[in-house]
Amino acid sequence: MSINTKKYKELLAEIGDKVNLVAVSKTKSVEDIKALYDLGQRDFGENYVQELVDKYEALPKDIQWHFIGHLQTNKVKYIAQFVSLIHGVDSLKLLQEINKQGEKNNRIINCLLQIHIAQEETKFGLNEDELDDIIGSAELKNLKNIKISGLMSMASFTENEETIRNEFRYLKTLYNSYNQLQIANCKLQILSMGMSADYKIAIEEGSNMVRIGSLIFGERDTINK
Repeated sequence: MSINTKKYKELLAEIGDKVNLVAVSKTKSVEDIKALYDLGQRDFGENYVQELVDKYEALPKDIQWHFIGHLQTNKVKYIAQFVSLIHGVDSLKLLQEINKQGEKNNRIINCLLQIHIAQEETKFGLNEDELDDIIGSAELKNLKNIKISGLMSMASFTENEETIRNEFRYLKTLYNSYNQLQIANCKLQILSMGMSADYKIAIEEGSNMVRIGSLIFGERDTINK
């Protein structure tokens, strides 16, 4: 088992009960996830659809599964039945497909819109104008089987703490400006930012959901996809 139980308990004590810890379990074994589950963890994050489906089938059904990777529209149908929260939604087209699959499964699927705040061009996400276009669109209001529950993003991969802090602060400003909206399927409650390397800064800047993998599970394993 590669769970760092001591660090996990320290993390829980450090972040407190106002910040939700999503344990990033991608590439980790069912046994390791079950070990963390037995310690009380219920929120787990996965990047790969097939891996998520396999783990869902093998593990307790009260786990709250978060899809945190870049989700293709043709893969939504495989996780729509059970996924708790889809992070990283970055287009109206994807929202429409999630809504379609939510309707088929008679459930409302919670989503986070991913905002591009980092300096790297490789990261996915909406800019402020694109976010405004989605939130203000007539199409959004017709999507009865999705709920936009918040915003998420990843900061630049840098050791410059000021850069990271400014990026998180910008996302918090956007979050504050949109979370008073009177739209039935858009109730911003989650601000998901911060991972193993920068979660402390993220929490200081207002994050209420962090995604932690390597601090709990150790460095990433490689498995066949």
